[in-house]
Amino acid sequence: MSIHPTAIIGKNVALGKDNEIGPHVVIEDGVRIGSNNKIWPGAYISSGTEIGDENQIHMNAVIGHAPQDLSYQGAPTKTIIGNKNTIREFTTIHRGTKEGTATTLGNENFLMAYAHLGHNCQIGNQTILVNGATLGGYCIVEDGAFISGMVVIHQFCRIGKLAIIGGLSAANQDTPPFTISAGRTTIACGINMIGLRRSQIPAPTRNEIKRAYKLLYSSGLNRGHAILEIEKMATTPEVKYFAEFVKQSKRGICPGGTAQETRMSAVTED
Repeated sequence: MSIHPTAIIGKNVALGKDNEIGPHVVIEDGVRIGSNNKIWPGAYISSGTEIGDENQIHMNAVIGHAPQDLSYQGAPTKTIIGNKNTIREFTTIHRGTKEGTATTLGNENFLMAYAHLGHNCQIGNQTILVNGATLGGYCIVEDGAFISGMVVIHQFCRIGKLAIIGGLSAANQDTPPFTISAGRTTIACGINMIGLRRSQIPAPTRNEIKRAYKLLYSSGLNRGHAILEIEKMATTPEVKYFAEFVKQSKRGICPGGTAQETRMSAVTED
């Protein structure tokens, strides 16, 4: 265990083995931290935070501070972080807003500098949030999603598994899994084939995902009828999940378009 003498450790803080806590780190009362974590100088970890093992929390990151929610009245809430996450400089992760709720970050995620997770966000595993990516409250980001730099995600939106959102985009609706989208607001413009291959999704499954995507976005069917057709043809768990994700959307899903339309969306004034 290495704790710099200028670090401030509150009361009833639980620390595992072999943590490295740098200069001017502040850890408030009651925080729980596992083992083999490195907390770089100036990081601030607030009460109600639970952190697993082998995380790296870089300079001036703020973890578990009070949510930016006018309704928040100081209720006891949590921030729960798993294992092997990298949280880079000046990232902010705010705790839940309603009593007993939590903001959660799974395992092996990479949050680049100035990323922001609003209150009650639920982040899966192996996601990447590039510099300045900003999530409003109650967003859900599923495993393997990639959110590019300076992207803004509206509160309550869901980002599906292995989805990619291009830089400088604004997402106001749910982003279906396995898709690539971009623009302001986002337009789906294809399938994340590279991500599917890297995840070792076999070719027959990739082809079925492409057929499902075309039914949803290119068949001329409305969403309900498209989902019925996708469910009829689905033979793989991935496509059944794709259909279920769209079916359960409360905010609606981002519309589809060509790559050219996506580029135009990024520069068109509101």
